[in-house]
Amino acid sequence: MHQPAPDLRPRVLHLAQPVDGGVARVVLDLARAQLAAGVRVTVACPGGALATGLRELGADVRYWRAARSPGPGLPGEVRRLVRLIEEVRPELVHAHSAKAGLAARLAVRGRIPTVFQPHAWSFEAVGGLTAALALRWERWGARWADRVVCVSEAEQATGRRAGVRAAYTVVPNGIDTTRFAPPPAASPPRTTPPPPAAPPA
Repeated sequence: MHQPAPDLRPRVLHLAQPVDGGVARVVLDLARAQLAAGVRVTVACPGGALATGLRELGADVRYWRAARSPGPGLPGEVRRLVRLIEEVRPELVHAHSAKAGLAARLAVRGRIPTVFQPHAWSFEAVGGLTAALALRWERWGARWADRVVCVSEAEQATGRRAGVRAAYTVVPNGIDTTRFAPPPAASPPRTTPPPPAAPPA
């Protein structure tokens, strides 16, 4: 019996907790580009508009039940990711935002090449003890990220100043130049030449 040829295309698993805003836009853009390049793309997220858009692109979408903030549900979220990663068997895991970055790095613990993209540092969005705990985690969890992708030099500098030691890469957010094109150059104002001087009397 003829066996189908194995699919040798690389497999990427994106993990995202926010399903709207900038995170969703970046995940959609990356999935579109990777699918066009022949990569097998799977995205785990809690559903919503992001999942709908990914399915329209042809990505494999897996439902990942996860709350926005860390809490008592975190161990279950991590266990669900462990099972999902075993099913997908990706060559690369790309975690987007603080919550997915937390759960993914706990689930993978360096066993698979992992990219973490904070999309703004968690310790800057909160205060007090919560900020201190978030910073402590980011310093510790950086060991389980082969690459930390920042959307700006400022975000990278913030991480470095905070003591998050990592292999950083800056990839600025893309700009839709058809939507945000500069206005056409204005034509120089037309000047009327002065009337000729009257001949002397």
